Amino acid sequence: MKICLILSALLLMQVICAQAADSLFDIPLKDIDGKPTSLKAYEGKVLLIVNVASKCGYTPQYAALEALYAKYKGKGLFVLGFPCNQFGGQEPGTNEEIKQFCSSKYQVTFPLFDKIEVNGPKRNPLYVALAGEGSPFPGDIKWNFNKFLIGRDGKIVKRFESKVKPDSAELVQAVEAALASK
Repeated sequence: MKICLILSALLLMQVICAQAADSLFDIPLKDIDGKPTSLKAYEGKVLLIVNVASKCGYTPQYAALEALYAKYKGKGLFVLGFPCNQFGGQEPGTNEEIKQFCSSKYQVTFPLFDKIEVNGPKRNPLYVALAGEGSPFPGDIKWNFNKFLIGRDGKIVKRFESKVKPDSAELVQAVEAALASK
């Protein structure tokens, strides 16, 4: 009973925290170096938010994510990586180890953030907003490399499951359409 109350309180706090933020840009986060931040620096940009992992069958998507970022960064696209260890323990490293792996193995230059939980009672408020009940694409994240496309207005445009590659026609067309809208 006590555990249920604690879990309920944690979930309620996350929902309140996500709702208290006026937009995705106001949700408190930490960068990969553990420094407090938010998505404010990306207001007016198109975002591709991805839960990432270093030891997953989808890990090679880092290369395509970096290529997508390099190709469209000048037009206003930012790929944002959020490491998560909730799926098969495939992101066991520290933030420093994750950062080192991404830069040395895949030459990742897009922003990485603090390791978070994307499901369950400790779900990060960003993912409460992205995949919670109030989202246009609600539901638990099923695996690593799930992707959310956010328009310049901060609204969620589309959700892509892990199997959708960053260089797929479906994803690239959605990114280009989001970049074209003002």
